[in-house]
Amino acid sequence: MDSEPVTITPCPDGPLLVRGDFTVLTAPGREETATDRRVVALCRCGKTGIPPLCDGSHRAVGFRAPAPPPAEPSEDG
Repeated sequence: MDSEPVTITPCPDGPLLVRGDFTVLTAPGREETATDRRVVALCRCGKTGIPPLCDGSHRAVGFRAPAPPPAEPSEDG
């Protein structure tokens, strides 16, 4: 059975949305992050109460994601 590719989408000033068939591994000594969901939101602000998952804390703390680097000009012009 072929599974769909995993995709990671950064939400503007919010979490990373991970979609697909994935496993979230934790750091040694931390409680395992178990989920059977096909979509999870991973915290980028560092203020969540349920790491590594997002709990919406980014809104309360005014988290702003860094701007992406400027696009490279194409060789076509």
